[in-house]
Amino acid sequence: MNWNYSLTQTEYLFIAVFVLLYGYFFFRIFRVARLLGTTAWATIPKFFLRTAYLTLLVVALLGPSFGVVEKELVSEGKDIYIAVDLSKSMDATDIPPTRLEKVKYELKRLIEALPGNRFGLLVFSTEAYVHAPLTSDQGALALFIQSLNTRLVPESGTNICSAIELALRKQLAETSDLNQTKVLVLLTDGEDFGECDPALAGQLRRYGIANFVVGVGTEAGTTISTPKGNLRDKDGNIVRSQLNRTYLRQFVKDTRGSYLELASSSGDLTTLVSAIQNLENRLVDQRKLEVTTNKYYYFLIAALVFIAVDILITVRTFRL
Repeated sequence: MNWNYSLTQTEYLFIAVFVLLYGYFFFRIFRVARLLGTTAWATIPKFFLRTAYLTLLVVALLGPSFGVVEKELVSEGKDIYIAVDLSKSMDATDIPPTRLEKVKYELKRLIEALPGNRFGLLVFSTEAYVHAPLTSDQGALALFIQSLNTRLVPESGTNICSAIELALRKQLAETSDLNQTKVLVLLTDGEDFGECDPALAGQLRRYGIANFVVGVGTEAGTTISTPKGNLRDKDGNIVRSQLNRTYLRQFVKDTRGSYLELASSSGDLTTLVSAIQNLENRLVDQRKLEVTTNKYYYFLIAALVFIAVDILITVRTFRL
């Protein structure tokens, strides 16, 4: 037998009060019986009866569990990989405080708005890397998001295709059911993109991966601040980073995805949340668990029966 709760000071107090009061009762009743020249042994059965239902009530409070019940735990949701551009251009301030800081803030709100789903976090510049594997632990994921910065990756370009290829490999490798709902969200300014394999778009469509591209930045753009001043290219010219909207829109057209923008400090990902919520949930996890059940009611019913017997049956305290 297992117990869901342990004895606390409250239970110990009730037991102590019961013992003390009954001890005082026996002292008085047997003292009076001796003075009357009789006995008071008829009170003993009542003592055992009341001790029995007090014990049963305490046991019921402790939540006794025994017997095993098999339950099936089913979790439905989506597997969502989020790929974040960490190229140096994400430090641009056309979306204050910076593009990347805005992305981090909105991603935390995104995962809070989509409970019950599994999230994975990818980072990319010229190459893509796994920053956090698929998990339903929102607290852990929030810590991974908070740690994002442009110094995490050694390269400075933006190759969206590398992120797509990595997301495809991870989605297909970590999913036993190919019918599972799979989502890919890319957040990037679209600058310095690499050459994409023409078959990449076809693979996204073939495996039913819903992809959303979020353009981060403005077409007007801005310079990129560094500790040594504005960022300059290899020829010494000041770099001005701009949102490559044309490329990103063409990309989602080829992959039959959806395009959104974060183009101001007041913008958010509400539209993205709604679009993901509208996708059909599929089985994420299913397992059988053996659990013990709280059988307190057996002891409670027995205690109530004893209480009823105590009320209905009377005994003579003294025999004269």
